Amino acid sequence: MPADFPIARRMHDIQPFRAMRILVRASELQAQGEDVIHMEVGEPDFPTPPPICEAGARFIATGNVRYSGAAGIPRLREAIARFYHDRFGVDVAPERIIVTNGASGALMLALGVTTNPGDEWLIPDPSYPSNRHFVRAFEGTARSMPVDAATAFQPTLAQVEAAWTPNTRGLMVATPSNPTGTLLSADEVSKLNAAVRQRGGIMLVDEIYQGLTYGVADHTALARHDDVFVVNSFSKFFGMTGWRLGWLVAPSCHVGEVEKLAQHFFISPSTPAQHAALAAFEPATLALLEERRSIFRDRRDLLLPALQELGMRIETEPQGAFYIYADVSALADNAEELAARLLEEAFVATTPGADFGHHRANEHLRIAYTTSHQRLEEAVERMRRILHR
Repeated sequence: MPADFPIARRMHDIQPFRAMRILVRASELQAQGEDVIHMEVGEPDFPTPPPICEAGARFIATGNVRYSGAAGIPRLREAIARFYHDRFGVDVAPERIIVTNGASGALMLALGVTTNPGDEWLIPDPSYPSNRHFVRAFEGTARSMPVDAATAFQPTLAQVEAAWTPNTRGLMVATPSNPTGTLLSADEVSKLNAAVRQRGGIMLVDEIYQGLTYGVADHTALARHDDVFVVNSFSKFFGMTGWRLGWLVAPSCHVGEVEKLAQHFFISPSTPAQHAALAAFEPATLALLEERRSIFRDRRDLLLPALQELGMRIETEPQGAFYIYADVSALADNAEELAARLLEEAFVATTPGADFGHHRANEHLRIAYTTSHQRLEEAVERMRRILHR
């Protein structure tokens, strides 16, 4: 390919996803015969619940696997609406629910219908890396708001008010958060949304890890607000990562525009995945998922003190998702180099904080407890041998 083959200028601002790059290297080591413990990627280790697989298989067996509407099959949109009603007592019109190609598809659609060139989105730092790159892809600007343990790694009302400018389009938050596992309360979400709406902005709430909370009841921004965008996913709580299915709840005034964009971007979500997902809301499936949530909580409770004994600092206890955002500055000067060392020498895969932003990123590792108790204990022992030899 010629050296001067044109590449869009935006690509210079879009960085690789380190967690996926680490996964590739970990897979290479496994192919060489090494026993790698995966704690780098946000993927539950449990298989997709059997009722979901069985529903998908039954649908595929009909052979009638065709496009659905761009917003998803009506039965699934209605099932999601019932889920909000049954779990949270919230009435969400099925028409506001757009089924998407993973939560990434939902984020793209929400930003695509709201972001003009030059618009700014306020994004906590650290946060999920793709958010800022999606904003850039639509010619907007992601403005980082540094957050730390003092505010449970969540933005405050005062911080949002101080950061807002005439170019600010909106605020993106996540509860539970990736990479920190921390939460915003319903009152905090309400205060932030009031400030955003007062300034003519939009709030986008990432609820992808909804259902995975420990000792704290989960909630949805939709319980109090119908003027926010809410992104959710079948990947995390429901354990359907490879099915690539999520959803977006949009304000009524945006639904038509979101559907129009979905028609062009995706044609439709995966039809087999949608029919499989209908079984995600069956009582037997939900009971199994609650058992898995309990297992995740037990893993967190095992790993937290073990990492602290290694010399890592966990300044805010995670109450959701399946991550621990650990301060490793007492153990190494460079978290990215430490992650590489743990992978190459201990065969334990973690993700450096640089994936999630800039604020104190080089002091942190994100460690996912998405493997068994036995493997977590083995990972801690391997890290101990490397860190304290």
